[in-house]
Amino acid sequence: MREVSSFITYKDKDYKIVFNLNVMEAIQSEYGTIDKWGELTEGKGGETDVKALIYGLREMLNEGIDIENEENGTNIPAFTHKQVGRILSEVGIKTTSEAVKDLVVDSVKTE
Repeated sequence: MREVSSFITYKDKDYKIVFNLNVMEAIQSEYGTIDKWGELTEGKGGETDVKALIYGLREMLNEGIDIENEENGTNIPAFTHKQVGRILSEVGIKTTSEAVKDLVVDSVKTE
């Protein structure tokens, strides 16, 4: 597994999303396994579990913010659950789900 990042655009601003061991640990703590969380966010049971998608996206966005703050000495506040829900509403569930899935898959690809 390697750390990977990407960006999502919301209201003409790019936000870094990161998938790394910190995010993986948070998701495993909340959902048991990455696979279980992935099934929920991909809608394999019929529809996307929005709470699971918001949770994972929030962890990825906030990890990007933490990295930005550490590297640049900034103090950007973390996103709340509701703020991420608004981002998801604007960007779209399908677009966001695909971006998150691609990020997770890319993190486990071997070089």
